[in-house]
Order: sequence, then structure tokens, then C-alpha cells
Amino acid sequence: MKKISQDTKKQTALNAREKKASIGEDIDISQFTSQQENGSELQKLEDVGEDFKKILINVGVDTQQKERSGTYIQEGNRVVFCQTKSDKVEVLPIAVALEKYSWVKNYYWNAVKVDTDKYTAEAELTDNLQGYFIHAKKGAKGIYPLQSCLYLNIEGFKQVVHNIIIADEDSELNLITGCTVHPNVHKALHLGISEFYLKKNSKITFTMIHYWSDQSDVRPRTGIVQEEGSEYVSNYIIMSEVKSLQSNPIAYLEGDNTKAYFQALVYGKKDSHIDVGSRAMLNGKNSKAEMISRVIGTDASKVIARGLIVGNAENAVGHLECQGLLLSPNARIDSIPEINAIHPNVSMTHEAAIGRIAEEQILYLMSRGLNETEARDLIIGGFLEADTSHLPKELAEETQKLIEIASKAEV
Repeated sequence: MKKISQDTKKQTALNAREKKASIGEDIDISQFTSQQENGSELQKLEDVGEDFKKILINVGVDTQQKERSGTYIQEGNRVVFCQTKSDKVEVLPIAVALEKYSWVKNYYWNAVKVDTDKYTAEAELTDNLQGYFIHAKKGAKGIYPLQSCLYLNIEGFKQVVHNIIIADEDSELNLITGCTVHPNVHKALHLGISEFYLKKNSKITFTMIHYWSDQSDVRPRTGIVQEEGSEYVSNYIIMSEVKSLQSNPIAYLEGDNTKAYFQALVYGKKDSHIDVGSRAMLNGKNSKAEMISRVIGTDASKVIARGLIVGNAENAVGHLECQGLLLSPNARIDSIPEINAIHPNVSMTHEAAIGRIAEEQILYLMSRGLNETEARDLIIGGFLEADTSHLPKELAEETQKLIEIASKAEV
């Protein structure tokens, strides 16, 4: 792994401090504060108050930890709970991991470039940066999912995190992460850098649930590096209103026989501006990427669903699919699929469709005894049904349950 000096990283970040993102609207970071009072850590997760428990449940956190192998919770830029329940995997605040393992710093800014834009630069230039470090040890399999929550509870706050996730050789890691705000917080900024590293024959399943407020600006930056025979599965779910959200993770399938699967379920509400997508660089022989998006547009929401697959190696296979459902004349959904065949022996396909609920579907369901509202809800529920064929049975059931909770949650 190429090592870059800390001074070089800092200077590179300084040079990019005013660099706008290549897509999406620009955010004035200076409008947000990072000042936060000190507080105590949670001793027992099950002892949290009912209000906080409801918020955690909305983003997939089980406060009883019955079927979880570890938990990480960050409030603002302060870690309030971190616990590992299995010796096969380690969960630490990133600051603790950097002190404990000198090699962790070598993983910084390899999957995500420090000068990608002003938001990555901000993460490098932020003092006392937090985030989580998760490491599935070599051969670790059959463990319960880990869970994490990045939570904002201060009006006008800027949360900046840098996460490092490593699945060692022949290991399997399941991670459920939720990002959300307190019900009384409206204006907030979340900048999250996440770097995933999958070693030979490893697998990571990553389920991300976003539940924001009407004035939240969200800018995650995610990169995935995959070695030979590894598999990365991503399930992204957003069912809440948000001011603006921009997420476009990129997977580098470097090894032969690698796989990446991205699934996004998006419910645009009110005046939300949501720009989501995924990218895959198929650099290994027989590498494969599949990207599936299900988007619903209501009220005056604007949703852009992107996808990019680049086939650089022999027998690489890529497929993009976006289905959109418009429920309001003032909503808008744009589908932007891109496929690029560099190597002559690749297979690349894409399909997209955006429409409205057909009147005959409503009438048919009403003829079976449902009223109009019930018929619409049933159609919408079916549209948001997740493809869980890539998941173990237990995690597939859990994912569908999280989708149902997120779609009905009220912050």
C-alpha cells in the first residue's frame, strides 16, 4: 500500500479546501459549528431513554444487542458508546485504533482521495476527528451483524467522521449503520468519509439507513478496494425528508473474480434534493458489478439516480437498473446510467424506467376489497421490496424489517 506523508496529505487538503464537488449543489461549511460540550459515555445501551431509543430503532440499532456482535454510537463528534461482543471482530473509535495500531494510518486516503472535494479536505483538516474502525479478523465467519449510529443533536452542528473498515482474508462482515438527527434539530451538516478494504476471498455486507431533517445537508464520501475473490454488498435506504444529500460511492474491483452489488431504495419527500448513485471500476478478470435503484418521488422532491460501471478487464460484467415511481406532478426523478467498455471482451447492460401508478392497478386492488389508499400503499410497498438474494437468510429478514421501520418512522 502506497504511503503518503502526513504533511503531504495536509497540504493536499489545504489546496482542495475550496474545491466544489463535481456534482450537486455547493455547501458553505463555515455556516456550521463544531463546538460541543463534554458529556459522559453510556455505560449500558439498554438503559438509554425512550426518546433516544426510538431514534436508534429508526436507523436499525437494537438497544438490547441480542443479535449484534458490536455497537458504536457517536453523538456529534463525541463517542458515547463502543463495545465489541465477539473476539472475531474489533470495533474501536478511530482515534483509539490509531494509537493502538500504527498500521491503521496507512489505510487513510487510499480508497477515497483526500482532495476529492472540499468535504474530503475538511475531514483531513479537522482536529480530533472521530469515526469508527472495524476489523474482521482472518477467517472470521458466522458472526452477528455489527451496528453503528452517527447522531446529530445540536442545531447547526457540523459532524465530520472518518471510518476505516477492513475485512481480512477469508472473513465475512455484516454492518448496519444509521445516520440521523434529534427531532428538535433541523439545520445540520454531516460529512462522512468511509473506506472499505476487502482482502482475498472476504465479504462485506453494508446496510446504510439515513433518516434526516428538512434542513440537513449530507455529504458522505465512500470508497471500496477489493482484492481477489472478494464480494461487497451495499444496501442504501433513505425514507425521510432531507434538504440536500449527495452520495456516490466508488468500488475498485482490483482482484480477479470480484463482485460488487449496490442497491438503493429512495423515497423523496417534500422539498428534498437527493443525488445518489454508485460507481464500479472493473479492473480484475471476471469481475462483476450490479447496481439496482428503486426511487419514489413525492411532493416537490428532486431525485437523481446515477450509476457508472467501467469495464477494464477481460470477461468483466456490469448491469445498471433504475426504476422510478412518480407520485406527484411536482416531483422529479432523473436516471443517469453510464457504462464504459474499455476492454473489448466485456458485457455491459443498463435499463431504466420512470412512471406513475397505473389506474388499472388501483382499480384491480379496489375490486379485491381494498380502498384507494390501501391499494396505493400496497403498490408502493411492493415497489420498495428489497432484493435480498445476496444476503444470508437472517440478514435478509433483518434488512426487510429495517426498510419497513424506516418507511413508517416519524422523527
